[in-house]
Amino acid sequence: MTSNSEADKSVIQLAHGGGGRMMNRLIQDVFAEAFRHPDYDNANDAALLPWQTPDMVMTTDSFVVNPLFFPGGDIGTLAVNGTVNDLAMRAARPRYLSVGFIIEEGCPVETVRRVAQSMRAAADTADVVVVTGDTKVVERGHGHGLYVNTAGVGCIEHDLRVGPRHVRPGDAIVLSGDIGRHGIAVLASREELALETPIKSDCAPLAADVLALVRAGLELHCLRDLTRGGLASGLVELSEASGLAFVLQEEAIAVDGVVAAACEVLGLSPLYVANEGRFVVFLPADQAGRAIELLAQRNPGVQPSIIGEVVDRREAVVIARSALGMERVIDMLSGEQLPRIC
Repeated sequence: MTSNSEADKSVIQLAHGGGGRMMNRLIQDVFAEAFRHPDYDNANDAALLPWQTPDMVMTTDSFVVNPLFFPGGDIGTLAVNGTVNDLAMRAARPRYLSVGFIIEEGCPVETVRRVAQSMRAAADTADVVVVTGDTKVVERGHGHGLYVNTAGVGCIEHDLRVGPRHVRPGDAIVLSGDIGRHGIAVLASREELALETPIKSDCAPLAADVLALVRAGLELHCLRDLTRGGLASGLVELSEASGLAFVLQEEAIAVDGVVAAACEVLGLSPLYVANEGRFVVFLPADQAGRAIELLAQRNPGVQPSIIGEVVDRREAVVIARSALGMERVIDMLSGEQLPRIC
């Protein structure tokens, strides 16, 4: 007889899309196994396309956020910025996007129009062009209103190669701003939570920030935007891919007071709550101060910080060190913390 735990592993659950350990295993055991190719690096959200001049990168993403509109954005801005940011994490300049709309029967035409116009505005802001697309309509009750799929192409205009394989012991880990805004903004909107101060999503394009670091001549080793699974899951993925340990200074990780309070009430950890406008950069420690200066200049009111360092230990692990010097291991969540937020 099959046990419940064994049966659970044989079907897709919401947690398989939550950015934690179950999603990571699905990607590695099913998709990476099926699509692995010796000429392509599958460890990043955007793939470097060889034999192109200039070097090109390509990515794809799908968006199922509920509700479709939330403080600070909507599914359209999320789709454009999320795709642009995946390209930016290879230090590429985003150029072109495709979009596919999967629309549920009964969805108001005005809703679709608002999303399309929002995508156009976000694309203009990110300096990309939507060049092709597709539309499908599914039966009522089968589409949650509206889903969006995007693909993006960008170009690399420099000699840097960034990715987990290039992380080095001694690298500083710089976080571009406070964490948890997107997940709490979406959850508060969905559940109609009355927060003391309304929180807006941090949803934003990141390519211009990254390219500013490149133009400044900084030696970027790795970049990662912090989406599903939040800061914690993103760093665990990079630690495992690089084979190195990361030691974080917990007090250096900024969390807005309202976000922290909401997480405490809801039993959530800000480390695992999604972001859509934050990223980490790994670079030599002596260049971290310049990176912080540049990011702060570009985003007034958002304070980047050095949150940790890369160390060469016996195992690839992420460790959070408290102000008192106590250490704890940070791992990916096994289940679902906050579904349908990106």
